[in-house]
Amino acid sequence: MKTIKFHSNNSKEKEFTHEVRKRVRTYFKSHHISKTGNLNLYLKTVVMLAAYFVPFIVILTYPISTLTALFMAILMGVGEAGIGMSVMHDGAHGSYSSKKWVNKIMASTMFLLGSNNFNWRVQHNIKHHSYTNIYNYDLDISNASIIRLCEHAPIKKYHRYQHLYAFPLYGLMTFARLFGEISVLLNLNKTGVTKQLNINPTLELIKLISIKIIYLAIIIGLPLFLTSFSFWQILIGFITLHVTAGMIMTTVFQMAHVVEGTHQPLPIKKNLIPHEWMIHELRTTSDFGRKNGLFSWYIGGLDFQIEHHLFQNISHIHYPKIAPIVKETAEEFGFIYNLKPTMFHALGSHFRRLKELGLKK
Repeated sequence: MKTIKFHSNNSKEKEFTHEVRKRVRTYFKSHHISKTGNLNLYLKTVVMLAAYFVPFIVILTYPISTLTALFMAILMGVGEAGIGMSVMHDGAHGSYSSKKWVNKIMASTMFLLGSNNFNWRVQHNIKHHSYTNIYNYDLDISNASIIRLCEHAPIKKYHRYQHLYAFPLYGLMTFARLFGEISVLLNLNKTGVTKQLNINPTLELIKLISIKIIYLAIIIGLPLFLTSFSFWQILIGFITLHVTAGMIMTTVFQMAHVVEGTHQPLPIKKNLIPHEWMIHELRTTSDFGRKNGLFSWYIGGLDFQIEHHLFQNISHIHYPKIAPIVKETAEEFGFIYNLKPTMFHALGSHFRRLKELGLKK
């Protein structure tokens, strides 16, 4: 994989990097708490898993109406998104627990989306977090051709309407992962990325295909075998589940990086970004709301994206406490801390940014 170097001659950038890390370490040390999850996270995990499994069990075991079953599918979608944002996400970053095997289990809840850990690790942990908002490196803004998420991407005539059609398309995100991952893995195998990460390409492909077969056998096969619903009714429920989850997760993720005030820099000569890595993350990431109550709890602290990008090894449970530290330190050193006041401000900002990216300049 190609790499990018982050380096600045600005002493303030280096000082900020040192100081913010020191202050966050001091917070955890002075309060005698672990950076990983706690009882609140474990209880949340139970709630999220229940939100997914209980409606599915109801569908399989009770004679319910078609309309009730559709409502159960929506609840499953809400639960699936909650698991992805609050449980799987921390597990994949190794911040759920201090025990590696626990993190591995929680990361494996990716199976509930019919997906695998390896593809997520490459796309999200490595490429997105290392090279946030850098075109052709951060796949989150580089792979979508129907929606133009980066100012450096090719522009098409239909992009001028993307602020109108983007949100419905966000509902297809989990479908894209479910049915597109095999080609993604084949490309990773072909380009040698899999071997670079000490993963057996053939074995990983077999695992991915097996996961998808088992997932589809459970999520579609069991209702077909155990209930009186027709195949088409089950298919509609399956689509409803994924559209619900995809719409929630993709919209939340977009409000952190594709909004006004977030930069999309290109590397200069010798693949260099002329900023320290932490400053780059400040420039390319945004918080929103941060006092959204139940919604903030549900989305796993993804409204604290700045904190997550600076300290991905810290569980999202702690972000509300360290956010003031990060904000105060950034402002003390004269760096912009991009914060949208509410979720609705962030949604509006993303809408305007989509419209801006869809127009030729």
